[in-house]
Amino acid sequence: MVGERLRELRQEKGYSISELAELAGVSKSYLSYIERDVQKNPSLQFLKKIASSLETDVEGLLGTSSSDVQSKDFVFDDEWSNLLNKAINEGMSKKDFKEFRDYLKFKKWKEAKPDSTNRSQEDKLND
Repeated sequence: MVGERLRELRQEKGYSISELAELAGVSKSYLSYIERDVQKNPSLQFLKKIASSLETDVEGLLGTSSSDVQSKDFVFDDEWSNLLNKAINEGMSKKDFKEFRDYLKFKKWKEAKPDSTNRSQEDKLND
């Protein structure tokens, strides 16, 4: 997630990886590792350097500005953190997470459909 957001902001500013690395005073290879999610936990010092060079703050770089969090009434607390860490440690990938999220959206959509639609489809199957 950090890498994806970092790449988006860098490209919006029109910087190459080399240009941003030089501007921020960080290693080009480390910056590349972050963007490709090879390295997933950059230091706060690194994030501050990059955020400053991209004319944003760390929250903006992480995609968690206070206005975003407030608008969704969501708090990333210790329980969420523990759940995510457990899933990652058990081998869940970003792709797995996205597929599961899509499945839950589908399930909610299906449950929200009127029962008459579901019954008519079941009746057709039984005929």
